[in-house]
Amino acid sequence: MADFQIIMPKLGESIIEATITKWLKSPGDTIEEDDAIVEIATDKVDSEIPSPVEGTLKEVLFEEGDVVEVGKVIAIVETEGEGSVSEEASTAAETKAPAEEKATIAEASTAVIPALETTESRRFYSPLVKNIARTEGVSMTELESVAGTGKDGRVTKQDILDFLKNKPAAASSPKAAPSIPAAPPVVSAQGDEIVEMDRMRRLIADHMVMSKQVSPHVTSFIEVDMTNVVNWRNKMKDVVMKRDGEKLTFTPIIIEATAQAIKDYPRINASVDGNNIIIRKNINIGMAAALPDGNLIVPVITNADQKNLLGLAKDVNDLANRARTNSLLPDEIQGGTFTTTNFGSFASITGTPIIYQPQVAILGIGAIRKKPVVIETPQGDLIGIRQMMILSLAYDHRIVDGALGGMYLKRLAELLENFDVNRNI
Repeated sequence: MADFQIIMPKLGESIIEATITKWLKSPGDTIEEDDAIVEIATDKVDSEIPSPVEGTLKEVLFEEGDVVEVGKVIAIVETEGEGSVSEEASTAAETKAPAEEKATIAEASTAVIPALETTESRRFYSPLVKNIARTEGVSMTELESVAGTGKDGRVTKQDILDFLKNKPAAASSPKAAPSIPAAPPVVSAQGDEIVEMDRMRRLIADHMVMSKQVSPHVTSFIEVDMTNVVNWRNKMKDVVMKRDGEKLTFTPIIIEATAQAIKDYPRINASVDGNNIIIRKNINIGMAAALPDGNLIVPVITNADQKNLLGLAKDVNDLANRARTNSLLPDEIQGGTFTTTNFGSFASITGTPIIYQPQVAILGIGAIRKKPVVIETPQGDLIGIRQMMILSLAYDHRIVDGALGGMYLKRLAELLENFDVNRNI
């Protein structure tokens, strides 16, 4: 028999540690190749670790709730054969694991940036501790005061629980965030169906509430004449499908214009860090995608302003398809600087989206509908049928005023309305 080491994989460039949330197998269990062994959580993503080999789970080296460094051995699988796992096999397992972390990658759509991370700290806190602190309303200032009994003085789960147990109920800091009003009691009636939120839906709910608390939302609207875009797309969609095998939707066209307008008004592509405004150099456009279970995920098109329309079409199709099959990689749902969400996919004419923190703006795309409109000509005004769409821009009023929001929307509308109908792709 031989021992094979299962190591903690690296889930993204910035991930150095992960928390073991649940062991899916117990010592003595038989394991097939690619069987999920354990669930893990990081600040960016929840996922599962599969076994690269078949055999019997001999030993688990960490408990649920433990924080483990990337590259550490977390379990031993006993396989057929003699000797112990080679260094090459261990490295292969580490390399193989991230590409196969597909089962629960979708849950990262809202586990991106907890509220605590908006305050700079040199002290490391595990995802488990951060989640407890956020849920219990512990501010970063309070968390910094907790004495850690873990390795290198880190705050453990027990440390934060002990702090909460001894914290005076009425204690509050003058700078503490305002408390959330208690939700009214809800009584179910006979015949009502009660469905418990899954983990992803709870994360979405927490993120949406946090975003509304952090950012004073303002939403501006503009109506856009999409006739040129519609006519050009109708002319080119069959050409692109036949030549390139790609579906040409309106999404890449709008994302192209979105990125160009950001270059003209870069303060829309920003984040707030305390009293500092971080104006992002890269333009990474997130596109909210609906999953089969009704939840959402936001894959990101990096450097969208540097890609041509065909390249954007390929990225949109690829990311949307893999989002629906839960096969996005961790790096593909991180690093967004501006987000779009398409209400028109569900025939809605407009909406007021919630900002995807820590960004400062999100674009809502409404349905394109034929409408009678006034057309100005040298000979006078006429009534004509045009393809019209409403865009909504929700923005963080701390740093984006109505003037900037309005100018950005106006520029975006100009780019779409003046789309070149003779353009090649």
